[in-house]
Amino acid sequence: MSVFRKSLVAAACFVVTSGLAWAQQGGATYEPSVGQPGKDVVWVPTSQTLVDKMLDMAGLTAKDSLVDLGSGDGRMVITAAKRGAKARGIEYNPDMVALSKRLAAAEGMADKVQLELGDIFQSNFSDATVVTLFLLPQLNLRLRPTLLDMKPGTRIVSNSFDMGDWVPDESAVVTEGCSGHCNALKWTVPAKVGGTWKLGDQQLVLTQTYQKIEGSLNSGGKGAFISDTKLTGTNIQFTAAGQRYVGVVDGNTIRGKVNGKDWTATR
Repeated sequence: MSVFRKSLVAAACFVVTSGLAWAQQGGATYEPSVGQPGKDVVWVPTSQTLVDKMLDMAGLTAKDSLVDLGSGDGRMVITAAKRGAKARGIEYNPDMVALSKRLAAAEGMADKVQLELGDIFQSNFSDATVVTLFLLPQLNLRLRPTLLDMKPGTRIVSNSFDMGDWVPDESAVVTEGCSGHCNALKWTVPAKVGGTWKLGDQQLVLTQTYQKIEGSLNSGGKGAFISDTKLTGTNIQFTAAGQRYVGVVDGNTIRGKVNGKDWTATR
C-alpha cells in the first residue's frame, strides 16, 4: 500500500520485515524499502491483518469491484481477489507494479487481478463498489470530491488517515499482527438528498452534510422537524410527527414505507 510523511518513516521501520517477506516470496530482484520516496509520498506497507480487517469492514463479496489507490506490493488487491471480488490496483511506481505482478503470479492470482501503472488523480475508477487507500490526509482531501461523486453505497476504507470533516461511519483497530498504523476507517458514499421534495400534499425539506441530514416535513403552513435521521448510501430514515419513514433514494425519487403504507417523494 501507500504512504505517509517522511517524518514518520523512522517510526515505521518495524514493518520492514513483513514488507520484504512479500517481496522475497515472489523471487523478485527488486525489494522495496520502507520510506522509499514516491510521488508526493513514501512507501509503507499495510499489515496483512489490517488488510483483512479493512475488507471485512467493507463487507467485500464476490459481487464487488475493488480498487486500491496506491496499491504498492499488491497485497490488498491479491487478498480481495482471493475473496472472489474483481480487484484492481493503481500504483505510480513501475517497480512496485512489476513486484505486485510477480507476487500475484506466485499466489496463482495473476489472471484474477488487474495491477496497473497510473496516477490515482488521473485514473477513472468510477465503476468500483469498494475503494481502499492508505494516503496522507491532504491526498484524501484531494480525492474526496471524486469519492463523493461515486455511486451512492460505494464503500471507502482507509488505513489510519481520515477525510477531514467527513466523519467515518465506522472505525476499528486491530491489535494482533499489527504494530503500528492499525486503524481502519470506513465511509459509505451517501446519496445526494439535499433540497425540497414533494411528498403527497407535503413538502420534505432536507439539508445535507455528507451522510448527516436535517430538515422538516411541512403541510398547510405547518411543519414538523425531522429527527432520528440516518442516511447510508441510498437508504434513508427519519421520524416526523411521531411517524417513522424508511425509504430508498433513486436519483430524484424516494420510495419507502411509513406505518406499513407506501410513500413516495419527488424532487
